[in-house]
Amino acid sequence: MADEAAVRAQAEAVRRLKQDKADPDEIAKEVAKLLEMKAQLGGDEGKHKFVLKTPKGTRDYSPKQMAIRERVFNVIITCFKRHGAEVIDTPVFELKETLTGKYGEDSKLIYDLKDQGGELLSLRYDLTVPFARYLAMNKITNIKRYHIAKVYRRDNPAMTRGRYREFYQCDFDIAGQFDPMIPDAECLKIVHEILSDLQLGDFLIKVNDRRILDGMFAVCGVPDSKFRTICSSVDKLDKMPWEEVRSEMVGEKGLSPEAADRIGEYVQLHGGLDLIERLLQDPKLSQNKLAKEGLGDMKLLFEYLTLFGITGKISFDLSLARGLDYYTGVIYEAVLLQQENDHVEEPVSVGSVAGGGRYDGLVGMFDPKGRKVPCVGVSIGIERIFSILEQRVEASEEKIRTTETQVLVASAQKKLLEERLKLISELWDAGIKAEVLYKKNPKLLNQLQYCEETGIPLVAIVGEQELKDGVIKLRDVATREEVNVRRESLVEEIRMRTSQP
Repeated sequence: MADEAAVRAQAEAVRRLKQDKADPDEIAKEVAKLLEMKAQLGGDEGKHKFVLKTPKGTRDYSPKQMAIRERVFNVIITCFKRHGAEVIDTPVFELKETLTGKYGEDSKLIYDLKDQGGELLSLRYDLTVPFARYLAMNKITNIKRYHIAKVYRRDNPAMTRGRYREFYQCDFDIAGQFDPMIPDAECLKIVHEILSDLQLGDFLIKVNDRRILDGMFAVCGVPDSKFRTICSSVDKLDKMPWEEVRSEMVGEKGLSPEAADRIGEYVQLHGGLDLIERLLQDPKLSQNKLAKEGLGDMKLLFEYLTLFGITGKISFDLSLARGLDYYTGVIYEAVLLQQENDHVEEPVSVGSVAGGGRYDGLVGMFDPKGRKVPCVGVSIGIERIFSILEQRVEASEEKIRTTETQVLVASAQKKLLEERLKLISELWDAGIKAEVLYKKNPKLLNQLQYCEETGIPLVAIVGEQELKDGVIKLRDVATREEVNVRRESLVEEIRMRTSQP
């Protein structure tokens, strides 16, 4: 028989095994032993108490939350379809080797699974790498697709800010060889449309180009081997002041103070076409082939964005770096702005809600012959957007309907269950969304109250007199107005009264 001390010792052994990342089978065996000891100790016939919680970095969604989510997804999917995208899906896990080496410093956040029948697998980290694998595997050189699915990151997330270990991504990508910057401009237009349609408030889309960054690093004296690691430091400028980023570059990453100071002069610049023109004349940058190419394309991009009428929300920002290794050209990130108070000159960013860019080399990494398929895409940060909308609904106390029921089939007298079931079956067969209370003889007041609580707009009341006359009494829940409708016209009447404007 186990005593409390033995249980504590066993629990400590399990904790140490987990800490040392021991073999999962060994951990499982020791956990089973611990549970058995706890069960003996509790003396409650081998039962053990369950901890009722969702795993760290995940959450359940209530019907109300799902209703808000569906609204957001509809806006996003409608926009993707408006731009002619097809939809695909890929497995939730990939071969581990498919994902490794594609995410730079973030690779440590990939979830590895146990060996499954000789295959080392990992949960997908994003939807872009699986998309590139899909293109290479199926030899597709031209597609415009969207993909909405869950991805997984072994992060220590701040769930209050909409960061999780399991979350949805909504991706739109254009793959294929096209004239420069036309698809890139369309991706930015899509971000602009979605953020405007969702009415999240003021936003800004920051744009930069990996080639401009790499050219800038070169002319500032950053060694080639440090490009990516310095890039990920620059990427923190939206969260940290320049002084802290500079000391990370110099102190942790071994960059010379002179090079860091030169970088500082560039990364604090942001603007529009005028800034691009100015940098094209910059004595150092204009001598760098990569930077010159990037600035030329950036100028073209801004010309197209002007035609789309959205440059008011776009900023060419040299501090934008986006840490992922696979970007090769234009990169962008949309942030929501929040006016903290009337005295603040510049609006404050409350976090990124979309991001993306051009990744021309990724498909080639998977193709046996190294054939490249140029790609550009955007990912909408659905969780951050959802958090904001959820807080807004809470604050406004707006009533959210969690069903789409158009009508409740009710009765005013007893012994009419058969008639209610007959009528509701007719409505269902005609495609009407209808409900009935699961009670033989419900009180009319209870049936009407159910409609009030759930937001059902109409009640179809079956009564003895109505049955004789071949009509149904249709009641409008909000106005309490009642009309008799001939049974054969009921479906049409319900459709007309509940059709969306």
